[in-house]
Amino acid sequence: MKDALEPRKVVIYLFIIAIAVVFTLQFGPGSSGFGRANQGAAPSSAAMVNGKEISLMEFRREYVNQLQYLRSQGQPVSEALARQFGLPQSVLDRMVNTELLAQAAERHGLKASDEEILKILQQRPDFQKDGQFDYSMYQQILRDYYRQTPADFEEDIRRQVTAQKMIGMVQGGAVVSDDEVRTKFEKEGNQARIVFARFLPSMYADKVPAPSAADLTAYKQAHEKEIKEYYEANRFVYQQPERIRARQILVKVAPDATPEAKAKAMERAQALSKEIEGGKDFAEVAKASSEDQATRPSGGDLGWVESANWEPALANAAFALEPGKVTQPVETKFGIHLVKVEEKKPAQDKKLEEVQNEIATTLYKKDKAKETARAEAEKALATVKGGKTISELFKPEKEQPALLRFETETRPEAVQTDTFNAASVNVPHLGPAPDLLTAVFASKGQQVLDQAFPVGDGFVIAQVTERQLADDANFAQKKEELRKQAVQAKQYEVADSFLKSLRKSGSVTTNTAALEQVSGG
Repeated sequence: MKDALEPRKVVIYLFIIAIAVVFTLQFGPGSSGFGRANQGAAPSSAAMVNGKEISLMEFRREYVNQLQYLRSQGQPVSEALARQFGLPQSVLDRMVNTELLAQAAERHGLKASDEEILKILQQRPDFQKDGQFDYSMYQQILRDYYRQTPADFEEDIRRQVTAQKMIGMVQGGAVVSDDEVRTKFEKEGNQARIVFARFLPSMYADKVPAPSAADLTAYKQAHEKEIKEYYEANRFVYQQPERIRARQILVKVAPDATPEAKAKAMERAQALSKEIEGGKDFAEVAKASSEDQATRPSGGDLGWVESANWEPALANAAFALEPGKVTQPVETKFGIHLVKVEEKKPAQDKKLEEVQNEIATTLYKKDKAKETARAEAEKALATVKGGKTISELFKPEKEQPALLRFETETRPEAVQTDTFNAASVNVPHLGPAPDLLTAVFASKGQQVLDQAFPVGDGFVIAQVTERQLADDANFAQKKEELRKQAVQAKQYEVADSFLKSLRKSGSVTTNTAALEQVSGG
């Protein structure tokens, strides 16, 4: 299962990164200091945890950092796949959990010491020069990439270490019985491999005609509740403030810059402004001269932006322009900006009555596409039961990694899994599929599973190609290693239960629109 990315593992991965590896670089080269457009009542907040804010900027920084980490581990995780597996929500959940743990630790009198913080800082390679901690480099990185003072940065580290202390205390009492170890052995020794094919509504959507007027009327009457729920869940699509699609050129200015340094940066920005006024293409100037490393390769492209995401001075200057115009240099805490407005969208506030036909059409076609997917899956299953194999019927057009196939699949394709066991919560290359898992491990050998299983929005047919049960002769030699693994699993369960209790007893609100914006580009 080397190239399988299982959602539960991703959640655990991200949790471990933040709690155990508390000194991971969180805001390095390439950060722009800007979030893209965000909808919701609190556009600057990703979450509020018992009154403590997790800012949208912190969230975007952490999301990008974790995505880059997964890629560095050999996982070909694209933005689209990250959204499909729920990584934005996982990252925000982990940040909320860290804050909950830090607050709980304070109530229990736990706190990271100055010595612990100093040790972490001294061991970080990005703060070292010639193998030794260098205070000047530390200050420079905080200024240029974190955009934080040493006091604020060290307080963030302290809260993360404090959260780690809290989770360590909670997990300390986790123990497992011999019966639990034996059950783990039997589950892990109960193994299988399968071939499956997915039938997704999206594969058949273009074959579904738009509803007739009579069909649409009938659908609206029968699905009034679903139409209203869709509208509420996607309200940010129908109720949006004024937005602009913009590019920027940034000349950085350090927060503690002298008046002379600020004047020099302003002179440079004014010179770049004159180049553009003289006829040079804004995007080309941005590629050549902008100091915003995140947007420089794309010619300063910021995508769609709301005024609430920018400091008032910059927002007022940019939103006052017509498309095609460029601001004069504007100073913010990040530096001196030139912004070109490429397109504008006025504010909109569409009521349910205005869009219910549009929503009803969308849901109608989605339902019909799902019905078609089910029918096609059941027809294929009958063919397989008649003697054909899934691999014969749905041979992939080309060989490619499972994750890429999973993202780009436009028709059913046969997928051979790696070996997995009865302790798995996901099917390799497929994800959560509890009914399918139950059927696989109820099988006695190679066989066609006798139904099309609902998985996500679609349906899956499968053949068991290998089965193996636990070998009792190996139990004694594996017992201690299994016990260690069982303790680790119990520690995770204890921590998960503790975090759920903190959420239940506390006040946690999240900005769901932030998830769409930070990961949707």
